[in-house]
Amino acid sequence: MRGTGSTAFSDLLAIDGVDELLGLSYRNSNELNSIIDKSIPSRRPAFYREEVVVAGKAFDLYKRDIMECVRALYGNPDHCQYLCFAPERHYADADKTINLYHDFHTGRWWWATQKALEQDKPGATIIPLIISSDKTQVTLFRNKSAYPVYLTIGNLPKEIRRRPSHQGQILLAYLPTTRLEHIKNKAARRRTITNLFHACMSHLVEPLKEAGLEGVVMQSGDGVKRRCHPILAVYVGDYPEQVLVTGVFSGDCSSCEAERDELDVYPCTACRRKFRDVVDVIKQVDSESWAKLCLEANIKPVQHPFWVDLPYVDIFRSITPDILHHLLYQGVMKHLIAWLTDICGKEEIDARVRRLPPNHSIRIFHKGITTLSRVSGTEHKQMCSFILGVVTDIPSLTTLQSNTLLAATRSLLDFLYLACYPVHSDISLSSLDEALGNFHANRHIFVELGIREHFNLPKLHFLAHYTDAIKLYGTTDNYNTEATERLHIDFAKDAYRASNHKDEFSQMTRWLERREKIMYHSKYIDWRFSSGISNSDAPISKGTLTDLRCIYTQKTTRFPTTRSVSFAKIEDTSLKGYGATQFTIALKRFITQFNQPDLSPAQIDDWAHFVVLPFRTLPVWHKIKFVNEELYGNETLDSVSAHPRRVSSDGKVVKCSQFDAALIKVRGEANSSDLDDMRIGRIRVIFSLPTESSDALIPPNLSLPSHLAYVEWYTKFNQNPEPYTKLYRIKPETDHNGSPAASIIPIDKIRRSVHLFPKWGGAVPSEWTSETVLDACPSFLVSSFKDRQTYFNLAQ
Repeated sequence: MRGTGSTAFSDLLAIDGVDELLGLSYRNSNELNSIIDKSIPSRRPAFYREEVVVAGKAFDLYKRDIMECVRALYGNPDHCQYLCFAPERHYADADKTINLYHDFHTGRWWWATQKALEQDKPGATIIPLIISSDKTQVTLFRNKSAYPVYLTIGNLPKEIRRRPSHQGQILLAYLPTTRLEHIKNKAARRRTITNLFHACMSHLVEPLKEAGLEGVVMQSGDGVKRRCHPILAVYVGDYPEQVLVTGVFSGDCSSCEAERDELDVYPCTACRRKFRDVVDVIKQVDSESWAKLCLEANIKPVQHPFWVDLPYVDIFRSITPDILHHLLYQGVMKHLIAWLTDICGKEEIDARVRRLPPNHSIRIFHKGITTLSRVSGTEHKQMCSFILGVVTDIPSLTTLQSNTLLAATRSLLDFLYLACYPVHSDISLSSLDEALGNFHANRHIFVELGIREHFNLPKLHFLAHYTDAIKLYGTTDNYNTEATERLHIDFAKDAYRASNHKDEFSQMTRWLERREKIMYHSKYIDWRFSSGISNSDAPISKGTLTDLRCIYTQKTTRFPTTRSVSFAKIEDTSLKGYGATQFTIALKRFITQFNQPDLSPAQIDDWAHFVVLPFRTLPVWHKIKFVNEELYGNETLDSVSAHPRRVSSDGKVVKCSQFDAALIKVRGEANSSDLDDMRIGRIRVIFSLPTESSDALIPPNLSLPSHLAYVEWYTKFNQNPEPYTKLYRIKPETDHNGSPAASIIPIDKIRRSVHLFPKWGGAVPSEWTSETVLDACPSFLVSSFKDRQTYFNLAQ
């Protein structure tokens, strides 16, 4: 009843005999905290408070020594086997003509910086620093915020850096969150806030000036000492943060010199901002014409930006793409969804969204998407998986307008999915640029329909810099703000909740230090009592382009979902049945063909009539799961569902029926992914034959598959997809008598689930529902955007 607070914990231990019976060495929360503070060593430096004076007023900065933080990350024994100490060039071919980019050390920045540093200080080991910052709300009310700054190093693989459990990120500081409301002039207030940010960051990065130039001896977790040069490589943040860091004007590009009213020019012909010229202007701060010089250089008059004297740093090049804010949340895809909603109409687009068929990882917005408020990045990502299918066949558009709109939408979706690849090659980067070029070639449709007047949007413009950033620093998951958003939960929101909300930052930092000590202590205990085997010794996946094909392993439950289902229910076409109308004859055909595989189709039909089934019920499974333990552990990557509607005793629908479409291997080698060897089928029943009965149907020399599936087929893939959506069009296949073309197959032929977009043919029919649309709609488009693996396999 009291919760798990420290006071309740102390009250529990105050009960007579509890601490003795548990064998505890403490009697309350204070004594426990004292043990943590004094007896458990820490691998990470402590926080301390420092005053920063700006405009005659002092502000509290809670920070750690950045060099000690780098030592802690670099010297962590759990990470020593994964550290990279030098840049590498990876190739996709033996002739070394196609470059590969994935982890940070495969980018050109490290190679170029290493080359420059070797000329000055031979034998150097670079530690690329990745700093990110973002102000976040820590309360739902009273507008209380925190401003954390995070640090990680590019020597660690991205798989470690983006997982909080691997401790690859460290909280460097809490910046002041004051709004300076005592300054009444808004321009002066904004200028002072900018100067305050750079003053605080200057305090943080001050040790890097000498360490980056001269180097510092550091010891990695395996005991090897090297002369290391910590150098700021990347600064991660959303667009407002990029503006704040670089000192450019809001509305301008933070990387290039493109004019504000020419941001929509593609290809971008503007030069990169000249870092040395900007530094020369900034250093003339004592000049009377300094403000004018800054204006001519197209930057704000910021006093002493933190990056001015950092060695080997070009801050305009260090600003990287942000998938979350540039493309998804508050980004280009948010704009696109709003534009499409205006074109299609709110009522029509919501009606279509509500009628999309369900599928694994596909969220059905039962109330539509136009009424949502405070849409998260995850929700925008979910919308992107089906938005192309929603805007086909818009009734108010001409054929030419509809085709152009579909081409523009498809191009942006292609760019999004390509930009999220964990591995890129020169070829895939060309595809990325081609997708962006296709959008700009078709964007005029939004002007023609009165949705936009121009495309001078900084976030849309920045898409032109994605290819260069990937070549410099590796793929976008090396510097995505999604990792920062996740860290906010651990390092800001939870920390604030653990305080008493008075002088909270001193309590938050102390709470975080204790948590870090406990986590390291727990790892030591696990290592000590597991014969020296640490959880961190588990393999870290390093994705390749081949991994995007992601060969799944099927998993079914040990016992069936329903032990005995009658043939009558299997063939029942109501929502309470499985709808497998041809089940009996299909099963007979399967048994005939399995026993005599050389028979022709006509002979199979003739012989099947003589098969007598010694059972009228079957055990049935309602789901097949797909995993890849080598790359993703036990995570369910995909699933195929096949179950009827479930109704409670009082008549309420507990679970709607769902019979998924799937990609099925019909011929070719087992590992082949050629679409010519694949068909789309709708899974109606997943079952197995009773062992005692199958012995009478199958000769003892043949081994029957353990699980089978009844499939209703769709037409074969056309040679080419539709020209504007680039999606394959299919429809349910029928026999000569009009019945569904159906077969029974071993479930190991099923490769993955497939999401189908209905061909609306105009305004959506009111009688269609999400539950019945696969039965009611006459034709479909095969979605390429269900997930990253589906896109790679169906769209490429």
